[in-house]
Amino acid sequence: MLRQLPVMKHENLLVGLETSDDAAVYKIADDLAIIHTVDFFTPVVDDPYIFGQIAACNALSDIYAMGGRPLLALNIVGFPEDLVEDVLPVVLKGGADKVIEAGAIIAGGHSIKTPEPIYGLSVIGTLHPAKVLTNAGAKPGDVLILTKPLGTGIFTTAMKAGMVDEVTFKKAIGIMNTLNKEASEAAIKVGVNAVTDITGFGLLGHAYEMAEASGVTIKIEAEKVPVIAGIFEYASMGLLPAGLYANRRYLEKKVVFLNEVKEELQDVLFDPQTSGGLLISCPKEKSEILIKELEKKGVEFAERIGQVQKKSEFDIIVE
Repeated sequence: MLRQLPVMKHENLLVGLETSDDAAVYKIADDLAIIHTVDFFTPVVDDPYIFGQIAACNALSDIYAMGGRPLLALNIVGFPEDLVEDVLPVVLKGGADKVIEAGAIIAGGHSIKTPEPIYGLSVIGTLHPAKVLTNAGAKPGDVLILTKPLGTGIFTTAMKAGMVDEVTFKKAIGIMNTLNKEASEAAIKVGVNAVTDITGFGLLGHAYEMAEASGVTIKIEAEKVPVIAGIFEYASMGLLPAGLYANRRYLEKKVVFLNEVKEELQDVLFDPQTSGGLLISCPKEKSEILIKELEKKGVEFAERIGQVQKKSEFDIIVE
């Protein structure tokens, strides 16, 4: 689809389309750049307030993945007329509360009537032009750290089928409506080589984007990847989102599985995430410091899940 668009270049456009990064970055002064992103989707949960929270976290995450600070947000709304008075205000309240938690401001937005609810944000953040974090800086020898467990796509599919237990529900919702603010701040403080957030393309899809942009091969140690408790049971029952199959098809020739990686674990690695964590490529000598800094900031699920290697036949190796 994007092949039909002209690739726009400008001396002040520091990050554009070329690397499939999380947001655009534009330098407006020698010591100041802006980050701009947009994200929205249909409801992933029934509760309108929680839906608003999750959608806002998901949009804000792109700013954090680039190493920036959210500054200004605009609401993006598409809603059926019969839900405007009772449901939409609750969705907007959930989103606003997360934007406030992020230290940013909602200053307006745009709405249209649609058959199905849609909500999200256009967000602007700031950072120093010399301190931009992208997905293109991973280096051989780096350690890969993931800051949130996987499984939210499978979770929402199981929830739609009425199969989710209360414990898994609370755990998954808590993960999705947690900002990546603390994880980003830890990465900035320690100094890392590359960052991306894990959303619709799943862990392997976003790892592939990092590998391609950085000119490296990424090795994932499957058993070390954190997964939300209960997700494997849902996966074994076939409660898998359509996006998971699309991710698997797209990455078929880019990913190789060594040894015997269980089918349910493979499914989780391809699972499209909503408001997932950050995948951080960190110099090996700083990895212990980063883990401790993440723990200090309350990022409870951070795990080392692999390494960066020199470019080889496959972009992603899973063992």
